[in-house]
Amino acid sequence: MTTTAEATDRCQARRRRFPRLAGWLGLTLALASPQNGPAADWPAYRGAQGDGISPETIPPSWPATGLKRLWRADTPGGFSSFVVAGNRAFTVVNQGAGNAAAETCVAFDAATGKQLWATPTGRAQYPGGGDSGAAGNRGGDGPRSTPATDGQRVWVYSSALVLHCLDAATGKGLWQKDIAAAHAGRNIDWKSALSPMVEGPLVLIAGGGPGQALLAFRKDTGDLAWKSGDAPMTYASPVMATLHGQRQALFLLQSGLVAVHPQTGARLWDFPVPHRTATACSPVVAGDLVFCTAGYEVGGTVCAVNRQGDTFAAREVWRHRGNARAASLWSTPVHHAGYLYGMISFKQYGDGPLKCLDLRTGDVRWQQPGFGAGNVILAGQHLIALSDDGHLVLVEANPEAYREKGRFKAIAGKCWSTPALANGRLYVRSTKEGACFELSAAPSAP
Repeated sequence: MTTTAEATDRCQARRRRFPRLAGWLGLTLALASPQNGPAADWPAYRGAQGDGISPETIPPSWPATGLKRLWRADTPGGFSSFVVAGNRAFTVVNQGAGNAAAETCVAFDAATGKQLWATPTGRAQYPGGGDSGAAGNRGGDGPRSTPATDGQRVWVYSSALVLHCLDAATGKGLWQKDIAAAHAGRNIDWKSALSPMVEGPLVLIAGGGPGQALLAFRKDTGDLAWKSGDAPMTYASPVMATLHGQRQALFLLQSGLVAVHPQTGARLWDFPVPHRTATACSPVVAGDLVFCTAGYEVGGTVCAVNRQGDTFAAREVWRHRGNARAASLWSTPVHHAGYLYGMISFKQYGDGPLKCLDLRTGDVRWQQPGFGAGNVILAGQHLIALSDDGHLVLVEANPEAYREKGRFKAIAGKCWSTPALANGRLYVRSTKEGACFELSAAPSAP
């Protein structure tokens, strides 16, 4: 058996004898090196952890001409984001017209954009309607919920509160649950935008009636695992987090922030957050701190979660009411090194700022106008921002100042969805089209 030392000696000898081979070897090792970051799927709304953060390494700047586009495809209607697992990308669109229009889950080949299948998941019916452009808000442009996938199945929660489980390879329906009919479901004015959350063997949603406001189903069979709670849902999607060693599911409901045990539904703690008209941003967890935000004068707040034995409690750290400082309508920020970064604004379509907030105080460190009501994700030390008019912008995640490292027009249409970064590719979509761009990190010099 060859030892590590012997292998190293042989490698060094080859480098002395074949310098060109040494150069190629260095390039190969750089491409495979962990410092370039692992490739990863993006299997749910805002990524695997629901926090908008990718483990992948990306280039620290972009060329003036923008990223290389690998493909584009029609994605008519709605604000559903892409999710990606393996060689497939999924989103939900409107297909058809008038009374025949249907919310439809579509699968694309992740590398080429070829449509693999399309499965209707409910009638497309929304108040308002029409693609009113990035600078307007007419709410009813189509489905807002993003699917979740484990690579073998896809779960889609329709705007009418029907949870579907589809085969990822074929789009065939495996099971479905009508929450309105079976669990006294209570929908909201502009219809549900909540994205399902998969945790272990379960898929979790909100939207049921008293005593069953929160629901968990076996992800393979659709059997009910548990039900709990009374508070009506909001548009906000839940997140998973581990706080003081305990895995928890966090829901921002009309009663406020509620944390439950993901396998039993038992309530762990809650924290008051007012509900007015619409709450659509997911909670953001950073250590033992949780940030929540909403518009309509609710503003932003941070609570600290403490644990004594098996008992959890949350206390307020700060709260800034009103729409000016920390209020966001539906653009959930990301957390990095003690700061929040996101398109934190209220009804500033087209010109709202990208903003940096101090997590511990809520103070604004900087803000840069011109982004609107789009969304951001984080990869390493950089933000990838999709403005609501379809520009992709690379920005340093730096609290000292706004530092832009690249910008280009990526897609047409209204972009109120969230970018997805998976396996070296960046996926974005609007109410008109979706596109995929190459975003692999450049290898280190040999």
